[in-house]
Amino acid sequence: MQELIKLARAAQRGDSGLPFSVYSSYKEQRILNAPITKPLLIFVLAGVKQLGRRDEIVCPTGSFLFLSNASDIDMRNIPGDEYFAVLIEFEFSDFDRFKNKRSADKRYVQGGIDEAMAKTLKQYIEWSLYAPQELWHFRREELLQLIYLSGYTEVSNIVGHPSLSHRLHDIVSDNISSDWSVGRLAERLAVSESTLRRRLKAEGASIKSTVNRARLGQGLFLLQTTMEPIGRIAERCGYHSQSRFTDRFKQQFGITPSELRKTREPD
Repeated sequence: MQELIKLARAAQRGDSGLPFSVYSSYKEQRILNAPITKPLLIFVLAGVKQLGRRDEIVCPTGSFLFLSNASDIDMRNIPGDEYFAVLIEFEFSDFDRFKNKRSADKRYVQGGIDEAMAKTLKQYIEWSLYAPQELWHFRREELLQLIYLSGYTEVSNIVGHPSLSHRLHDIVSDNISSDWSVGRLAERLAVSESTLRRRLKAEGASIKSTVNRARLGQGLFLLQTTMEPIGRIAERCGYHSQSRFTDRFKQQFGITPSELRKTREPD
């Protein structure tokens, strides 16, 4: 695992525009309602990851976890000397080979990182440093097929078709700091404002909650993967006031941005 940690850390240090993210901390992190908006593959390379309100999912060092996009989830990142994980977000289209099996009835798939998977992840990290973005999906699909062919066939059932709120989330995330009006969002989705509100309500969502979720999710990502000043992160996420960003962040995740930032600092 140490070789993968060194490789991922070096890659992240050299380029932030990569098809994976590195999450690390030196103190325990407890984050409530973390948004999972697309299928997410997590490789735990150091420490332990626990998920669920009662910590029912436990992922020790040397394990992987493939999460469905179905809902938000509570999580704890518990370091030994350090917690370190590589995260890869998948597109819905990456699962097209399973389109006859997709049912979204599986919340997660969990297993150990064997030699073949470790080598494939190493190649994925190295390859991403020079490959154009248009080719990234080939390597994601390779990882997905490896997991499936390694006996984790239930991975085919962790994703369904994206909902309207997922599509709305993607639109907002593409320009996170923009002032998204209802009319503008409806126009992008080619529906009327009333239809947009009605369909979101049927999914248990609203325009306001979806926009806020996208902005705060991006804030969480930036706090976990960069050392940018919190005020700058708030601004990038569409908040003109750092205190307002802090209040919303605390309400959503149960921790303030400054408290979360401190977990990433070694003693």
